[in-house]
Amino acid sequence: MNENDVMMLKTPFHSRVEAACEINLWGNWMGYTTPDAYFDVELEYFAVRSTTGVFDLSPMNKYRISGPDAAHFLDRMMTRNMHKLAIDRVAYVVWCNDAGQLMDDGTVFRLAENEYRLCSYAKANDWLYWCSLGFDVTITDETAEVAALAVQGPTSCSTLTAMGLEGLEELKPFDIRNYRFDGEILSVSRTGFTGDLGYELWITPSKAEDLWDRLFEAGKQFLIKPFGSHALDIARIETGFVQAGVDFVMAQDLIRPGRSRSPLEMGLGWLVDFEKTHFNGRRALLKERETGSRYRFVILDVDGNKPADHSFILKGDKQVGNVTSAAWCPTAKSNVAFAQIEMPYGEFGEELTAEIYYERELHWTRVLAPCRVLDGPVFNPGRRRQTPAVAF
Repeated sequence: MNENDVMMLKTPFHSRVEAACEINLWGNWMGYTTPDAYFDVELEYFAVRSTTGVFDLSPMNKYRISGPDAAHFLDRMMTRNMHKLAIDRVAYVVWCNDAGQLMDDGTVFRLAENEYRLCSYAKANDWLYWCSLGFDVTITDETAEVAALAVQGPTSCSTLTAMGLEGLEELKPFDIRNYRFDGEILSVSRTGFTGDLGYELWITPSKAEDLWDRLFEAGKQFLIKPFGSHALDIARIETGFVQAGVDFVMAQDLIRPGRSRSPLEMGLGWLVDFEKTHFNGRRALLKERETGSRYRFVILDVDGNKPADHSFILKGDKQVGNVTSAAWCPTAKSNVAFAQIEMPYGEFGEELTAEIYYERELHWTRVLAPCRVLDGPVFNPGRRRQTPAVAF
């Protein structure tokens, strides 16, 4: 079998990514071959927290939404007020079905007066087309037409400035700025999924390899390194970011009733604008706000250093929840877990127990680890939002 017989897709950066992937550890992201790790997960993580880390996010689903009704369409679909989003700005968003259950989360980029880009974790083609009925909009799946890199970490701004992106330090969080790159537009947004100072670069696939080469050449003095999905997972847990399909079941994938969650149950109520008169799921979310939620999303500080992956959460002898994500977070030096807890449990400061199982040399060990509900993420550095960005 030759490489042309393989059905997995390759990103526009694949030739460079493959050369950098020393341990040959690959995963499947939306049908694309992407590295879980390049050389060492912990060292890749520390590149993000100490220098500059680069992540290929080209497989992210990307949709161009344009037309006279683009803003009205997005405002009807999203729980946030999309009319407030200015040109060259980005907004974190969620959208729900009519039952107020989460379909997905993502980001909306306002590129021009009637032009937007939606980035989502899951494929959203069908849902977008259904929701667009009656609106004068054009929806284009441009996933394969836009190559993208996340450049994250304390020296990310210095690296990109050294590459020639002048004035980047003045870019505010969630701002967009366009630069010329070999005759094409290089769009830069101050966004990311690591909770650190960072940027995302968007460019036509034909310039992807040149962008990678120039980026890594400029970043040599700043100890630039690529990082894979395992290091990204540690970083996003450390900073309190939920992952669709991991921390909540997307409503469109639901098989068993009751397993999906609302934004209120996932700690995302701040994304719901009840002042809007119409959006998908509004009636159900209003009822939930009045009657109360079934579950509460919590961040737990777990005793010990054994990650509480897939653990049950106990209150005394009663199971009251389960862990959806967990990691030992090196910078914060904390054993962090995300959990869905049955109401009314999970108040800030409450003492619970994580029932952890782990295996060493075919021997399974059960640990009952005390844990406490935190009031926020364990990592939230000032440099993440500081403007001008500090040069390192």
